[in-house]
Order: sequence, then C-alpha cells, then structure tokens
Amino acid sequence: MKKHPEITIHHLAEVLKISASTVSRALSDNKRISEKTRKKVQEKALEMGYRPNVLAANLRSKRSMTIGVVVPRIDRHFFSSAISGIEDYAWTKGFNVIISQSNDLLFKEANCVRTLFNNRVDGIIISISMQTNEDKHLKLFSDKNIPILFFDRYCPTIESDRILVDDYNSGYKITRHLIERGCKRIAHIAGPELLNIYKNRKEGYLKALEEVEILPVKEYLEVTGLTKEEGKLAFSRLMSLPNPPDGVFCGNDTTALSALEYCQDHKLRVPQDVALVGFSDEPFSAVVTPSLSTVKQPGYEMGYLAAQKIIDRIQNNSVTIPFEQIVLPTELIIRNSSK
Repeated sequence: MKKHPEITIHHLAEVLKISASTVSRALSDNKRISEKTRKKVQEKALEMGYRPNVLAANLRSKRSMTIGVVVPRIDRHFFSSAISGIEDYAWTKGFNVIISQSNDLLFKEANCVRTLFNNRVDGIIISISMQTNEDKHLKLFSDKNIPILFFDRYCPTIESDRILVDDYNSGYKITRHLIERGCKRIAHIAGPELLNIYKNRKEGYLKALEEVEILPVKEYLEVTGLTKEEGKLAFSRLMSLPNPPDGVFCGNDTTALSALEYCQDHKLRVPQDVALVGFSDEPFSAVVTPSLSTVKQPGYEMGYLAAQKIIDRIQNNSVTIPFEQIVLPTELIIRNSSK
C-alpha cells in the first residue's frame, strides 16, 4: 500500500500561495488574519487531511494538556458523575482527560498512576482504592511538583488539594434518622477504616448513639469491602444474632440492596422488622421495592470543582498556592425502606 506523506502547513501554504506563518495563524484562529482567509485555509486543511502536530506543540509548551483521572469503579453512579463534572470543565479549558479505574485494588491503582505519569499528564485527580495503604506511586507526582488532587477518598500522607464530602455528619444524620423513627438496635455495615471516609461515617454513627445513651454493641458493627456478596454475608450475620438489629446503616447502596434482597428471601418486612439506609443514591435506590433511603453526594459538583482546582494549579505552576481542603454537604433522602 502506498504511504501518503503527512500534510504540513508548508504544503497548505504552497497550494494556497500564501506564507506558512499566515497558514499557521489562520489555523489557530488568530484574529490578525481576515475571516475570509481563515475560512479559506481551514477548508483547504480539511480537504487535504491536515492534522496539527499536537505532540510538537506540547513539547514546546512543556504541557500535554491532559489530566489523568483514577477512580475505584467507573460503574458507580457517584464516580461516573464526578468524571462527567471533570470532563465538562476540562473541555472548556482545552484539556483532555484520561480515565482509569483501580477496581479497588492497590496494585492496579499503582499501575494506572505510573502509566499516567509515564504519559506525562499535567496533573492527576484520584480517589484511592480500599486497599491503598502506601503512597510510593503517588509520590511520583508530588516529588516532581506535578499537581495531584484527591476527591472523596484521599491519602493523608500526601500534601495536596482535597475535595471531600461531610462523611461525619452524613453518618450522624443517618443514625439520628433511624433513632427518630424508633429504632433501638442500630447496626452499621462499614467500609475499612484504612480510608477516612468510612472512619468518619462510623464516628458520626457512634456520636448519634452516644447522644441518646444507646451503648454501641460490638456485634452490630460489620467491616467489609462493601461489595454485594460481602454485604449479604454481613447482613446475614447481623440478622442471625440472638437479638438482631431493627435498623441498619449500610456503607453504600450496593450493601443496602444486598440487605434488601436478604430480607425478601427470608420474609423479613422492611422497614417494619428492620429499617435500611444506604449511601450514595445510586439510580437503582429509587426504583427497587421498597425504595431505599440513602445519602446523596454532590458527585458532579465535586468533579467540576476538582478540575477547576487542578487546572488552576497547572496554569499557575510558578506561583505558590496553599493547599486547600473543601468539604461539601450531603443530602439525606428518606424513602420507604426507613419511613
């Protein structure tokens, strides 16, 4: 197959009988070139199959105009909403976004981060995995002064900007709601305390119990990876206790769905026998029967704000800007599973 030569601005200049600098300015929409000439050049570039040499331009500017994003699971509504917010803002500033998922595995997260580093992204936005107990891979960025921003889940040993939600008050509000509807034996299916978000939610849960002088019961606290399978096993253990809980605060909606399925299989009434509350407001939580009470997180807003913060750092990398931690409120949505 005959290989066609790559079209350059010099080929366009020769065909149009104008200078290469005029072609270059016209292609970049420079207002110093008349609209008629700009249109003529751009149409000819399209016709001849001209492609700008982005790599060369990026080498000159020492920027790739690309942001890396690493999330635990793309199929979770919260993370997909955050990605949407990141992409929407990045697009307005001419940045591309490379998305990776860790599947909540440390080794995969480390591999994603190293790949993004080797691809010379200008910065990285990350929500760490449930297994992340080291920071070597993340220091690739911080040691080179390449912006790194954490959202939702963060690594406390890395100094950086953080966009978080108020997990402590979220856990507190859920537990207070269960108390106010009359629950006396309230359990919590939590995520691993390695991550601050789950530690803070548990502390909010314990604070609400303390306020009404309900002593926490060790057997009412289950720590899991919050998968559907682990959620069902944890809920099964709780309901097999001699004095099972009458209210359960689940660490995410996936676990709450597992609990709901267990109740349906074992002829337990929700919320009469046991009230359930999840976390994250996954789309399915509103349409299952009974609909699931949950906490809505501002995923899109977190992503949009994260992109704003990191692009501002990339564009002002010669200026010292103090790191900032932004905590956004959540909304408790009460549905039939706990009414």
